[in-house]
Amino acid sequence: MTFYLLANHLLNFVLPAAAVALLLVLSSRVFGSVFRSKTPMAATWWAQASIVFAANVVVLAAGLVFFGHDGKMLTYAAMVAGAALCQWVLLGAWKA
Repeated sequence: MTFYLLANHLLNFVLPAAAVALLLVLSSRVFGSVFRSKTPMAATWWAQASIVFAANVVVLAAGLVFFGHDGKMLTYAAMVAGAALCQWVLLGAWKA
């Protein structure tokens, strides 16, 4: 496998995690002001997005190990649930 193919496979593996993280953090800035506490744990949007992205990649890797290949809908559903839980913790919404 050439470097180009390896980079293409890795990019396509983490692209859903990056897209979900960015869309979740940016939409929580717009729609989530009701559920936000006074002092969120991660104040900047890029810090929240990077933490949620890392959590998403861990869930995708766990799905890859568990199922033997990527792209299962159950893995993507677990990624969305994990991202929502991570963002809920980062915003401190349990305090609201």
